[in-house]
Amino acid sequence: MATRTNANRTTGPRPEQLTLLPASDKPIQFRLDRRTRERGLAQIAAIRRQLAQQAEGRSWSQGQAA
Repeated sequence: MATRTNANRTTGPRPEQLTLLPASDKPIQFRLDRRTRERGLAQIAAIRRQLAQQAEGRSWSQGQAA
């Protein structure tokens, strides 16, 4: 015998209300939501920090070799 669950129960987190992004003149394939933009910018910042550290290490080691 199968048991039915009450789908209307309010246990657990409530669902988020979805909202539409403002209209954009860019083609759909180039539109990003806020979260994706923030994650992308954070990743770019991390890569830039890593590259700066590597460049600093190279310049320090080249100065020692001279």
